[in-house]
Amino acid sequence: MLIGAHSIEPATYLAPMAGQTNRAFRELCRELGGVGMVCTELVSSQALEYQRKKATGYFDFSASESPMAVQLFGGQPDLMAQAARLVVDLGAPMVDINMGCWVPKVVKKGGGAALLGDLCQARAVVEAVCAAVSVPVTVKVRSGLTRAEETAVTFARAAEQCGVQAISVHARSAEQGFAGLPDWSVIARVRQAVDIPVFGNGDLSTREEALQMQQETGCHGWMVGRAALGSPWIFAQWAGLLPAGVPPLDYRAAVALRHLELTREYSPLCEEVAVRELRGQLSRYQLGVREQLVRLDSYAQAGALLESLSGGVELSGLRERWRLQSPPAPGCGATEPRQCPVPP
Repeated sequence: MLIGAHSIEPATYLAPMAGQTNRAFRELCRELGGVGMVCTELVSSQALEYQRKKATGYFDFSASESPMAVQLFGGQPDLMAQAARLVVDLGAPMVDINMGCWVPKVVKKGGGAALLGDLCQARAVVEAVCAAVSVPVTVKVRSGLTRAEETAVTFARAAEQCGVQAISVHARSAEQGFAGLPDWSVIARVRQAVDIPVFGNGDLSTREEALQMQQETGCHGWMVGRAALGSPWIFAQWAGLLPAGVPPLDYRAAVALRHLELTREYSPLCEEVAVRELRGQLSRYQLGVREQLVRLDSYAQAGALLESLSGGVELSGLRERWRLQSPPAPGCGATEPRQCPVPP
């Protein structure tokens, strides 16, 4: 898959998630292998306009992460265009427009999924952003604002005409949030309506489910969100680089320790705030010490706890031990994640 000049290989995409997909987590997924593209947490165009100096001080992205998109949200075309120019000037290889967030504080301001209820405004936002920058622009949408009003297909056609170069479709409406089953058929309808790459999103947790989605919808690739939290090795498993199933405790602990190390390296936050965020992130690894994790107050304390659970063995050694104990998951068999083609 190509998005502009960017080759997405394999065609797996780490979804943007507020409070989760900071640089540390993005780098962790890259290191473990099998992810073709990543995205930042969503950034408010209004915050960039009114608190420009303060907001830019918290950016944690780098052009070296490419293929990567910086995701922006907002409902005012001029502010979105200005925000897009700013992040591109700071090195963003791609810009993604959020039209799928259903959180009330985002929707009430006219951003996120609210735009799916006003396609004229949605088109104006997309046109402004595409005209403002020279890098590829992508969009993430849901099926519509409500289940009764499916607007994803109509919007996708308009977005392609405006210059959008890829679209990700979460197969639920905004009113559903994450409730109920996703309707993958909307992904198929978007795929049939446009010629640009389409990423399918919605309750994917195994390679078999991903292949089923591809067979049913014809999507070019997959966006994975919540299933990667506490399981950043999911992409490597899909690519056949790691065994299927839940990793051993020592491996999970070693990955959590690496998550901590990357946070210490890349987080623009002070240690107190960064560790507070890590409490919830590390608790997702199911290490059996949640009560201790939610009380962490320093990098050193977290490191000592996680090192004791991993047995002090390097992550690479635990990875090989796990691979020897279990055959790799069915996949492309590539030894390097970026050589892994999209499964047929």
